[in-house]
Amino acid sequence: MYDVILVVAVLLLWLGLVLLALRGWRRRGRSQAESIGDLPAVPADPGAPLRGPATGIYVGSTLAPAWATRVAVGDFGDRAAVEYSQHDAGILLARHGASDIWIPNETVTAVRTENRLAGKVMTRDGLLVIRWRLPSGTEVDSGIRGDDKSVYPEWTQAYAEVTDRTRAELDEAARDAGAEKTKRKKS
Repeated sequence: MYDVILVVAVLLLWLGLVLLALRGWRRRGRSQAESIGDLPAVPADPGAPLRGPATGIYVGSTLAPAWATRVAVGDFGDRAAVEYSQHDAGILLARHGASDIWIPNETVTAVRTENRLAGKVMTRDGLLVIRWRLPSGTEVDSGIRGDDKSVYPEWTQAYAEVTDRTRAELDEAARDAGAEKTKRKKS
């Protein structure tokens, strides 16, 4: 009898922890909803693929630049198998079991490789990460663990100019912030 009570108690504790985790995920989604807003709609005809489609796993999206602040709005942050491709007007993440994600070219601010995103840690350059600006103005990083990582250089080269421009802007902002901080210390 003692064993049965112990097993039931452990199961109830486990169930309680799962319910608390779900409650926290929903609360995070509600608090992020305003800053995330509506995602761009996938065009009826995105055109022929310029690059891809390649397959992999969509590991999720995070609020940039924090690699661990996972987006919890709707199914935007859900992991799913994905086919990703670049078209004339943007990048299509066709997810299986979740809604597709359309990233218009004009919103892309960087495409790079990383070793971590959204709680997923990989070996060096294991993830292809696309930083882009949502219609709400919030920047997010969307990550893909590709089945064939040899396509990553092709993707990063295609967006090298945009990525370099973004890095230069970030470096300039960091220098300005450092100069301002130095001024305040001296006064």
